[in-house]
Amino acid sequence: MNYFTDTDSPSVSSDRVIYTASNFARSTLLFLQETGTLSALRPHTSSRSNLESYLYFTVVSGRGRLIYGGMEYELRAGDSVFLDCALPYAHTTDKDLWTLSWCHFNGPEMVRIYEKYKARGGRTIFRSQNRETYMEILRKLKTIASSDSYVRDMEINALLSQLLVLLMEDSWNPEDDTVKGKRVQVMDVREYIDSNYATDITLDGLSAQFFINKTYLSEMFKEQYGVNLKDYLVSVRITEAKKLLRFTDKTTEEIATMVGINGAAYFSRMFKRVEGVTPTEYRAMW
Repeated sequence: MNYFTDTDSPSVSSDRVIYTASNFARSTLLFLQETGTLSALRPHTSSRSNLESYLYFTVVSGRGRLIYGGMEYELRAGDSVFLDCALPYAHTTDKDLWTLSWCHFNGPEMVRIYEKYKARGGRTIFRSQNRETYMEILRKLKTIASSDSYVRDMEINALLSQLLVLLMEDSWNPEDDTVKGKRVQVMDVREYIDSNYATDITLDGLSAQFFINKTYLSEMFKEQYGVNLKDYLVSVRITEAKKLLRFTDKTTEEIATMVGINGAAYFSRMFKRVEGVTPTEYRAMW
């Protein structure tokens, strides 16, 4: 059940949807709690704490301030905010009264997702070149949440997933020269793996080739791509092997060599560990 409300108070005029997701959505999907737009009518402060919720909002116009995590941030039109509402936060509009668009949401894995966002360098406050895409997601969330669609929980899940993709893309803060340098280094390593997976690739070899400490390389690769370097190399090789199994008549031994895995038996074990079936079974299935 959901409730659509147009709310006016001495401090704000708001247009929002308060949404109650199904038990299935709450236990399985990303689910919406509230979304809408508010315009301040006079300077005021809103504060909350201990909410089981994550908040994304953007400043549509005007200015204000946010207090969160022991920090105070100045906000202006075009700024985006992403925060964990379990921590206390307060936001205050400036004399240049603001308009905000927002959504509160949650999901079974949001704790880990937010941790990943922060580990990748994600900031509480940021500016994005994708601002219109964020705004479109918020508009669609409001439309779907106030509809009677019988698949709206799935539609909301898809939109919130899209929102998180944008947030992860923006978490690297390309204007930060230090982060940018790290990202370029790791991207070079990934591109090398993508092009040279059939060769003998080791962490020590990559460390020497790219002049990066191997421990640092491992940490940065996993931070950026969400998978450790060794597993990424395996996934690239297995993906290429699947193409060869499906679209050529080459033997398992030949394919193992072509993707850089020594020995048909080892290749078969690795393939089954990833895909759950042997190369021969996979070929027969597809």
